[in-house]
Amino acid sequence: MFTRRQILGTALALSAGRPAWAAAAEAGFPSRPIRFVVPFPPGGGTNFLGRALAQKLTTGLGQPVVVENREGAGGSIGANLVAKADANGYTMLMGASSTMAVNPHLYKTLPYDTLKHFLPVSLLATVPIVLFVNKSLPVRSVQELIAYAKANPGKLNFASAGNGSVGHLSGELLKKMAGIDIVHIPFKGSAPAMTSLIGGQVQMMFDSPLSGMPHVKAGTVAALACGGAQRSAILPGMPTMAESGLPEFKAVLWYGLYVPAGTAEATVARLNAETVKALRSADLRESLERDGFEAVGNSVAEFDAFWKADFARWSGVVEGAGIKLD
Repeated sequence: MFTRRQILGTALALSAGRPAWAAAAEAGFPSRPIRFVVPFPPGGGTNFLGRALAQKLTTGLGQPVVVENREGAGGSIGANLVAKADANGYTMLMGASSTMAVNPHLYKTLPYDTLKHFLPVSLLATVPIVLFVNKSLPVRSVQELIAYAKANPGKLNFASAGNGSVGHLSGELLKKMAGIDIVHIPFKGSAPAMTSLIGGQVQMMFDSPLSGMPHVKAGTVAALACGGAQRSAILPGMPTMAESGLPEFKAVLWYGLYVPAGTAEATVARLNAETVKALRSADLRESLERDGFEAVGNSVAEFDAFWKADFARWSGVVEGAGIKLD
């Protein structure tokens, strides 16, 4: 006898053109190792998060979860690999906000349709975006910065890790919402951008706390606010941009787990349950927090709503700023 969940999964499989026996067989998922594609190079924060989660999922699922770094094109190479994989749960993607919510609006063509070719499993973690300013700039709040920018149109430069990065788009969002004229200066990565901020060649930038907070502690830059809807658990004393007079401002880096579209509901549910369990474990949460991540772990529906809202938000920013990458 099939359970109600198995019957529903079978019905969904039939509607997608997949044989009924395939969904029934997937009730025993997983029965072999799982490939976990991280579309960024080894050594970075995304890779750390992916490997830490893979270790937990290996225990929870009872099968090896093997991380495979397939970097390139802002995450699009790895994403394309997963989009074209068999929809059986044995190939997963570490999706980042840049890849899953920003790139579709920046690039004229991608080899996949982001919203159609992936199913969300769970939001894994977020990283607050912080507005940093050079210490010599005579402002210590967002409102003071806005007033200074309005009094000095076109004279403030903001750095970013590159054209189309979340730091770049956060600056464009600030320009639009505050009605100020500031000039974007793209760099090849966060490190040279932060060096330029410290040296005073640029006056402000949005970046992760992992990159900027050590310099705040050293007294070389100041942090004004973070971009999340609520205050960050890792920066509880820092106000949000919304609290600072821009109620609609929202910008965070985030990471989520995805599988190819067409994956059986029962398989997605199993992956979600084990992922949420892993992210609620004290040791993993503490480990991620030390590296600047806020562990989340939520339902498929909650993550789907979060993803679609961020996708729409950055679409408006990219279109309004006229940003396009080849």
